[in-house]
Amino acid sequence: MNPLTEPEIRAAFINRTKGEAGRLHVPRDLADRPWADLDYLGWRDPQAPDRAYLVAELDGRAIGVALRSSASAPGQARRSMCSMCLTTHTGGVSLLVAPRAGKAGRQGNSVGAYLCSDLACSLYVRGLKDAGPGARLPESLTLEEKIERTVTHLAGFVAKVSG
Repeated sequence: MNPLTEPEIRAAFINRTKGEAGRLHVPRDLADRPWADLDYLGWRDPQAPDRAYLVAELDGRAIGVALRSSASAPGQARRSMCSMCLTTHTGGVSLLVAPRAGKAGRQGNSVGAYLCSDLACSLYVRGLKDAGPGARLPESLTLEEKIERTVTHLAGFVAKVSG
């Protein structure tokens, strides 16, 4: 992924108004992100942990999606799989819901997916971050094929949001 600036990130959101995108908390460590190893930039809002954001570079342009996490039930640390990168976590996968873009979103329609809670799918796929024993199931795919699969899942999710 190419490095993005704060203005590029704010302009990329498809399910937020310009005013809402201007108020969201963008990470301050953009220069320190491992851009070459990212399929998308994902982060949680430090002031509102139920809010998350992802910005992907798809078809040559940056597309951002605002997400909300569901409230997790206390004591429910079961093993779950991320639908984006297929990494399994114990308590590290969240149902993240995105309002659809445009009229559908204004009518209250949304799309959800189970994603890594820390939105670090790119790093898990590449083996740069460890989710613990048994997190990555043995596969015969090459690293490039795993990355392509993750990007395909990402593009499919963004397409559902953009409607």
